[in-house]
Amino acid sequence: MSLLRRRKPSDSDEKRPTVPVPVQDSEADSTKGENKASSVPVPNSVRRAKARCSCFDSCCWWIGFVCSTWWFLLFLYNAMPASFPQYVTEAITGPLPDPPGVKLLKEGLRAKHPVVFVPGIVTGGLELWEGHQCAEGLFRKRLWGGTFGEVYKRPLCWVEHMSLDNETGLDPPGVRVRPVSGLVAADYFIPGYFVWAVLIANLARIGYEEKTMYMAAYDWRISFQNTEVRDQSLSRIKSNIELMVATNGGKKVVVIPHSMGVLYFLHFMKWVEAPSPMGGGGGPDWCAKHIKAVMNIGGPFLGVPKAVTGLFSAEAKDVAVARAIAPDVLDFDILGLQTLRHVMRMTRTWDATMSMIPKGGDTIWGGLEWAPEDGYECSNGQKKQQKNGNSDYHKGKGNKTNTGVNRPRVHYGRIVSFGKDVAEVPSSVIERLDFQDAKKGNAMADSNASCQDVWTEYHELGSIGRKAVADYKVYTAGSVLDLLQFIAPKMMRRGSAHFSYGIADDLDDPKYGHYKYWSNPLETKLPNAPEMEIFSLYGVGVPTERAYVYKRASSAECSIPFQIDTSAEGGPDNPCLKGGVYLSDGDETVPVLSAGFMCARGWRGKTRFNPTGMKTFVREYSHSPPSNLLEGRGSQSGAHVDIMGNFALIEDIIRVAAGATGEEIGGDQVFSEVFKWSEKIKLKL
Repeated sequence: MSLLRRRKPSDSDEKRPTVPVPVQDSEADSTKGENKASSVPVPNSVRRAKARCSCFDSCCWWIGFVCSTWWFLLFLYNAMPASFPQYVTEAITGPLPDPPGVKLLKEGLRAKHPVVFVPGIVTGGLELWEGHQCAEGLFRKRLWGGTFGEVYKRPLCWVEHMSLDNETGLDPPGVRVRPVSGLVAADYFIPGYFVWAVLIANLARIGYEEKTMYMAAYDWRISFQNTEVRDQSLSRIKSNIELMVATNGGKKVVVIPHSMGVLYFLHFMKWVEAPSPMGGGGGPDWCAKHIKAVMNIGGPFLGVPKAVTGLFSAEAKDVAVARAIAPDVLDFDILGLQTLRHVMRMTRTWDATMSMIPKGGDTIWGGLEWAPEDGYECSNGQKKQQKNGNSDYHKGKGNKTNTGVNRPRVHYGRIVSFGKDVAEVPSSVIERLDFQDAKKGNAMADSNASCQDVWTEYHELGSIGRKAVADYKVYTAGSVLDLLQFIAPKMMRRGSAHFSYGIADDLDDPKYGHYKYWSNPLETKLPNAPEMEIFSLYGVGVPTERAYVYKRASSAECSIPFQIDTSAEGGPDNPCLKGGVYLSDGDETVPVLSAGFMCARGWRGKTRFNPTGMKTFVREYSHSPPSNLLEGRGSQSGAHVDIMGNFALIEDIIRVAAGATGEEIGGDQVFSEVFKWSEKIKLKL
């Protein structure tokens, strides 16, 4: 406190006139100096400090606002009644239909046949049982599925533990990753993203519970036969089905495989009948005694073209788009995060992915100048009206559409083309150089330690080998196998020991008793079970990858040398070509041709693939996306995974599980050209 106190003015002081005091020059000069000081420029360092403080304050205010808003909304979400979201949705979209389980419960349906779920690739959870030092603290934690937290915390350690041995296709030394068991193995892929959960919940509505539902979880990375060698997964499925039949009054099971699980269960049906030690020793009538129906959802019976691009360049349509938007992010190693090279290193050790390479060669998928889908119009493929038999919304023949507009012809048989021009021109003008005799190897790459750290086999190809692959110009389903054999011989040696992709000449040949043929419907017979029914249930009306335009990529020794050419666009004249990908009809992953051909024609009636003539049904579900965000993933979706929440599909499954036959639920339900396309395939039946 100051020791000087200011005197309080008196009344006389206030009345006393103020006499102006002249300002001395020195005082005036000092006053001017003070005024001038205010106009002196502020140093940059001071200005930057003020800007930093201002930016810091703004950031703090913004973070505080976002956090406060988040906590407030979270509080409201937890405080609101459980029925409030449904009330809001109904207020906007109108009353929601009853879930299938509620609807069928009102009709009097009850649980009858036990059900078995067979998950597909990537949808089943995997957990760690043994790992290296970098995985300390992760015992029995999910490495696949759940929150995927370890992908962000220790990405290279995660890749190391998710990869399999390059030689055996089994666990690498010191690592044990095993499938999660129970219904929780695949009910949700990640929190909030359902796979089997909606179907399970609706089955529970009519009385199903865990003793009448079984999730046939398996390690979807390893080859089908190796799931038995390592984990006895096939034996577990067999014993669980037998137990469910025995404890439910002898009622046969209804099996519901999805995606790659369809191929896995095809393998199981041959394995269970085959004599041990290669098979399960159940005998030729095991399926007839234990299985009522197999309801395949989104089944890639004949493979999928996107399996080729996944093995060839670790890409599909979505990855190619991301790579075009941010090319450097996926092509280089940034702070140790996964890049496409790390993804390829990992996925090329997953032998099960090779089960989905297209089967049947050019006979099924088409050649350089023809394909079953010739005449398909992408612009008109979204809405379909006809439910039974063939639809007639595609009228185009050759390159003329149903609107009379001439468009470039789409050569779907050319699964991989190097250049848009190569994909479009007549095959007679394409100059192709054979690649299989090209010299491979590169001494510089072989000595590069970083190439060895991210092993993809491409560093062993060499510049001459890479050029030879591009110079061959175009690959069909038949030559794609030669391509993969050339670029990844070690991977294909493992794959060819477990899978086959041809068409059998004589199914009675003893060689087809080997397990490598069991997941190929063109090289094996259906079981001797005439009363069993086979369903093919899949979505249509979603643009689906069918063929690709490629280009040469980086010439760096360790990089992936080929990539989808996202600059290749068809424009209004050719809407089937988008971002280097030719699109056809399907469920976004599996083309109609692969999902529907076997039940539409290959197994229809008594054929050499179906000698007992068991009934087959094709049921398609036309895709209808959700109209707003409140509908989530929708209840009428036909997309490959989202169809698991399709009310119409769930209703069909519940009716069959409750005792109905394929005829009783309506027989075939077809919106696509699957029957017409199937007739174009010249296959000996």
